[in-house]
Amino acid sequence: MSGSSDQSSKLLDRVRQTCRRRQYSYHTETAYVRWIARFARFHDTPLPLDEDDIQAFLNHLVSDRNVVASPQNQARNALIFLYEQVLGEDLGDIGSLDRANRPKRLPTVLSRNEARRLFAALFPGPSPAHTM
Repeated sequence: MSGSSDQSSKLLDRVRQTCRRRQYSYHTETAYVRWIARFARFHDTPLPLDEDDIQAFLNHLVSDRNVVASPQNQARNALIFLYEQVLGEDLGDIGSLDRANRPKRLPTVLSRNEARRLFAALFPGPSPAHTM
């Protein structure tokens, strides 16, 4: 098993070197290395694998790990980088992926009308501004 660990370590070193040669940011480099390591651990077999294995991992992130769209996209980009830039292989079609839902964003500010409706719901009756 130490041979496969050594092989993974050498591959991750190649990923780091390629990121640095292409002048990727340190944060991108560390994120890509983490995603590629997670991919290797998920399949528990030496890399490289094929498109079906990539699809299975990315779908696992959504269905079993409940990741949102951004981390799924980052993992996908890391794996594309691994195959195309580091290994020099044409990845081909990954196929259809379970897409993570983007989180719904709540507004940070209420309009005047929304604020009035909110206060009316909280404090029924005439508002203090209208009593004077």
